[in-house]
Amino acid sequence: MLPSHSRIGQRGVGRGLPSRLLRARKSRLSIKFVRKPGEGGGLTLPPPKRLGRSRARGRSGGGGWMRGRMEPEPDLELLLQEARESIEAAQSYRRELGQRLQGLQAAQRQIKESASQTRDVLRQHFNDLKGTLRKLLDERLVSLLQEVDIIEQETIKPLDDCQKLIEHGVNTAEDLVREGEIAILGGVGEKNEKLWSFTKKASHIQLDSLPEVPLLVDVPCLSAQLDDSILTIVKDQIFNHGTVASRPPVQIEELIEKPGGIIVRWCKVDDDFTAQDYRLQFRKSTSNHFEDVYVGSETEFIVLHIDPNVDYQFRVCARGDGRQEWSPWSVPQMGHSTLVPHEWTAGFEGYSLSSRRNIALRNDSQATGVLYSSAPTYFCGQTLTFRVETVGQPDRRDSIGVCVEKQNGYDSLQRDQAVCIGTNGAVFVNGKEMTNQLPAVTSGSTVTFDMEAVTLVTTNNNDTGNFKLRVTISSNNREVVFDWLLDQSYVSLYFGCSFFYPGWKVLVF
Repeated sequence: MLPSHSRIGQRGVGRGLPSRLLRARKSRLSIKFVRKPGEGGGLTLPPPKRLGRSRARGRSGGGGWMRGRMEPEPDLELLLQEARESIEAAQSYRRELGQRLQGLQAAQRQIKESASQTRDVLRQHFNDLKGTLRKLLDERLVSLLQEVDIIEQETIKPLDDCQKLIEHGVNTAEDLVREGEIAILGGVGEKNEKLWSFTKKASHIQLDSLPEVPLLVDVPCLSAQLDDSILTIVKDQIFNHGTVASRPPVQIEELIEKPGGIIVRWCKVDDDFTAQDYRLQFRKSTSNHFEDVYVGSETEFIVLHIDPNVDYQFRVCARGDGRQEWSPWSVPQMGHSTLVPHEWTAGFEGYSLSSRRNIALRNDSQATGVLYSSAPTYFCGQTLTFRVETVGQPDRRDSIGVCVEKQNGYDSLQRDQAVCIGTNGAVFVNGKEMTNQLPAVTSGSTVTFDMEAVTLVTTNNNDTGNFKLRVTISSNNREVVFDWLLDQSYVSLYFGCSFFYPGWKVLVF
């Protein structure tokens, strides 16, 4: 639905002015749409009221007008102020209409471009379908013809052999007949010798042995059996193949930037559509191809490995309950992250890092110590997330948390100027274990830290004191909230982890 006209009203008009100026403005400035009589829908502005001098008029004896008592001249500053406000209101009105015009043009472009793309997709799909069907039909025809050839060759060979045997017997019989006729027509002495030779030769030929010729009912009679109902089936399938949707059933609802990632949230916009799975794709704005990043039943996913200050496009589709095909894609949404990606410190013995340095794996090295972030990249107001990919043997000294600064020589973040959670779920604040405890960390666990500045607690008259942070640590659907007192305010903080046994792998974002 296209947006309807909206009136400016009092927004930006007369704000902060004296009441007398506001009343004067209301009485003189009224911007609205009116329809001319007899026109089909054109919109015009009403003629402005003229500001002039008020004069008292009376009759003179000569029938002319005589000047009466003059009213006071309007305040020039007031008129200038009203004129400036009128210009400002007109400019604001023009800007509002310009923004709406841009939105309208964007909607028109979306309709035209999506219609053009849909036409191209339909033509390409049906051309491919025709080519595939033609290829399948040709392959099936070749297969059936080969079947005919095989049956013909296998069944004709015995008949050919029998034909050769019969032809050989016919030739032998014809030769024997010719020799017998010659023997009978020969001379007396010669006749006896030829008859004796012919009789001897004929006795060695089996003139009573005839080959068996099969009956026609016993030999193959090839035919093609073609079911014409396939045309009806194919016709029904083709007529029901494909649909044109004016709106996709799902749309991207929100893009939230994270350090090195973007959280994508989507929702259904068609109440009659029952989604079984969702499919999320993304690409750099400079790329021509989308790539799959998530397929599942959730309506939220964090896309990692996002370069900062680079535009990415995201789109999502859904698969209906019990269906195989995917729905049309949502309108692509553009997003980027301005936050610096979190990275672990490279070159620290005891831990192996991924190429982007956001995943740390505790290796078999005997070295101990805390693996810190490469820089203090965590700021209050953000959410710091650790996802445990794999686990090793737990130890009570293990820790995952946040600290004010790097301090070498410690085996754990269970120390002063740090807050952390152990793999057994224990929570430590400045080295002291809290009474409240979270569930133990397992494979797939997500641990989040949220911090916000609460207040500055003063300790003397010199306005120096402790800086208080409200900390929330969440893990496995449980959370602990407490106040963390620091000796001064900090713009950013480090994060770190420590594990005493190999096998632990942690992703930070």
